[in-house]
Amino acid sequence: MSYKVALYPGDGVGPEVVNEAKKVLDTCGLDIDYTMIDWSTKLYKSTGLCAPEDYIDQLKPYDAILLGAVGNADNAPDHVAVEPLLGMRKGFDQYVNIRPAILFPGVDSPLKDKKPYDIDMLVIRENTEGEYTPLGGRHYIGTPNECAMQVNYFSRMGTERIIRYAFETARKRDRKKVTSITKSNALKYSMVFWDSVFNDVAKDYPDVECGPMLVDAAAMNFVRSPENFDVVVCSNLFGDILSDIAAIIIGGMGFAGSANINPTREAPSMFEPVHGSAPDIAGKGVANPLAAILSASMMAGFLGEEDSAAKIKKAVQEHLSEGKLKTPDRGGSNSTAEVGDDIAKRI
Repeated sequence: MSYKVALYPGDGVGPEVVNEAKKVLDTCGLDIDYTMIDWSTKLYKSTGLCAPEDYIDQLKPYDAILLGAVGNADNAPDHVAVEPLLGMRKGFDQYVNIRPAILFPGVDSPLKDKKPYDIDMLVIRENTEGEYTPLGGRHYIGTPNECAMQVNYFSRMGTERIIRYAFETARKRDRKKVTSITKSNALKYSMVFWDSVFNDVAKDYPDVECGPMLVDAAAMNFVRSPENFDVVVCSNLFGDILSDIAAIIIGGMGFAGSANINPTREAPSMFEPVHGSAPDIAGKGVANPLAAILSASMMAGFLGEEDSAAKIKKAVQEHLSEGKLKTPDRGGSNSTAEVGDDIAKRI
C-alpha cells in the first residue's frame, strides 16, 4: 500500500533527526511518497508567521505528518513558533496525544534500582481543548490595571472520547489499568466534571482496573513508584507536564516519541519527538535521533504497517542493549547519523 507523508523538519535539530527517521523508514521498504515541508521560524521575519496562512489546507491531503521540532527564540517568539503545531492538533482534530514511556535495556534511569521494563506506561493526553484553548485575552495592557484571562474549556464530547480511548487502549494491554489525573479538590468545575465523565465511562469497562489521582500526587508517584502506572489519561496541561516527567525517568527527552492521532482518519495524524528544537546544538550532528525514530515507528503502526513498526522498535532495543554507539547526551561521542545508520543496519 502507498502512503503520502509530509516531512516537516522545522527548526533546530529537527532536520537532522527527521532525516534519520526517514532513513530507518526507507530501510523497511515501505511505499511512502514523501513531500518536504520547508516551514520554520525563519519565515517569521518576512511574513510574521512560521507557516503559510493556508498550512492546514496544504497538509490535509496527507496520510500522516512527521514533524521534527518547532521553535527558535532568536527567529520568532515561542508563542508564535508553536502556532502551527497547536493548529495542526486542533485543525485536524488530533485529539489523542500518546506518549509512551518505556525503560529500555541499556538505558540508565535516574531512579535507583529500576530495571528494564520496570517502567512501561502510556500517557494519553487530551490534545485539543482543556487548558490550551485560545479563549481569553489581555486587557488594560501597559496600565496598573492590566489583567489576563485564560479560559479552560472542557466539553462532554471531548472529555468522554479521550477517556474512552484510554480505556480501549488499556483493554489491549497486559495490565489493563487506567489512572485518571485531575485536580478536582481545587478546580471544582472543570476537574469535577472530568471525574464524573470518567466514572460514567468506567462503567462500560468492568474488566479494566481504574481510579483517579490528583496531579501533584501523580507527579510525585511518577518518580517514587512509576511501575504502578500503566495507562494514564489526563487533560492537555497535566499531560504535557507529566509526560515530560515520564520521559526523564526513562533516560531523558531523547527517548520521547509521540503521536497526535485523529482516530477517524478523516484528517492526517502527526508524529513528533518531544525533545524540542535544541538550537544550541543544531547543525553539529550530535542530536539524539531515537525519539524521532520511535515516532516514525508509531507512524508506521498507525498506517497499518505493524510489522515495520515492530522491526523499528526491536532495532532500537537491540541498539540500546548493545550500547556501543551513543550520542553525547547519553555520554558518548557518536553522531546523529551514526546512530541512525546502526538502527537501519539492524533492520
